Amino acid sequence: MHSLSVSGQPSLLCQLEWKSLNQVPDSHIWPPDLLHHHPTSNIIPPSSSMPIIDLTAADSVLIPLVGRACETWGAFQITGHGVPLRLLDLVEAQTCRLFSLPSAHKLRAQRCPSGGVTGYGPALISSFFSKLFWSEGFTIVGSAQEDARKLWPNCFNDFCSAMEEYSKGMKDLSRRVIVLMLRSLGLSEEDIDEVGPLRGHDEVEPVLQLNYYPPCPEPDRTMGLADHTDSSLITIIHQSSCVTGLQLLHHDESDNPRPQWVEVPPILGALVVNVGDLFHIISNGRFHTVIHRAVVDRTWSRISVAYFCGPLAHFKVGPIQKIVDPNHGPAYPGITWPKYLSLKKKLHNETLASIRLPLAAKRQDDEKKVL
Repeated sequence: MHSLSVSGQPSLLCQLEWKSLNQVPDSHIWPPDLLHHHPTSNIIPPSSSMPIIDLTAADSVLIPLVGRACETWGAFQITGHGVPLRLLDLVEAQTCRLFSLPSAHKLRAQRCPSGGVTGYGPALISSFFSKLFWSEGFTIVGSAQEDARKLWPNCFNDFCSAMEEYSKGMKDLSRRVIVLMLRSLGLSEEDIDEVGPLRGHDEVEPVLQLNYYPPCPEPDRTMGLADHTDSSLITIIHQSSCVTGLQLLHHDESDNPRPQWVEVPPILGALVVNVGDLFHIISNGRFHTVIHRAVVDRTWSRISVAYFCGPLAHFKVGPIQKIVDPNHGPAYPGITWPKYLSLKKKLHNETLASIRLPLAAKRQDDEKKVL
């Protein structure tokens, strides 16, 4: 993947009054080779559409569907998931409430520049790029109360209650999805209790990322959020239902010789599930960790709310022994989530390659030569 040098990087705390702009400032203009280093599918819908899976179906139907989606796309949309539309609308309304505040007001809850994670600020991957994103973000780990008090000293309860209820719904849903994913790898219910990714699931602090993508006068010249993979087991995303913006990099070798950016159409009430780097490791490379990005629109703003599901901090994530081919061995070592995140902060999209075991890396290179 491509990154710009961080030398001469503009201040990441630079805030724009989006509505006052009639053109994109130089600080946000991205080089064409980074905007268009892969073509964008212009077939609507694309010839091979991102899977949409109804979770009300029987497990015997869902398990192969989920497994196939994880192997071929690294992502899928889910309906029938049990999270009420009322709650999705509530979280979106509270997210809009936050980002509608004046810039000076939002900066009261600014993320600590010296390595803080929670609060208001640019995307955490911003440091890898010399150009800024056409977006704003707000990160919540555990309770939102401390940062919400800074924004609304006397009326923060509605925001906190919405985020807490949403996080609980996402935690329950993520367990259901992860069980289906593990079952699709051939694990039984007893195996799942033993291998550990869900051990202590209820104790893991929820991580929410709220994103706002304002309308842009020149959307083809900038980027809402650059291409990246997620460092989680899985990520569950709610996106505004009125405008597209989320794109996945998909390679369908039967249709196209090159990977293409494919838009994820927003479906009212549906949620997007992305396979993260840690589940790629657990599956020994069988499940595809999806590269994705966000583009912006000339007319419409867009909101997304991402829930990152990971393991307990001390739990080492590694390939599940039962699914590792004894003739090839594990592709990755065991690693904790905090250790992986620390590597990701330094290496961005090269992190998985950096920890891939030598024999697995050599096999991958040999396979590429054959192709």
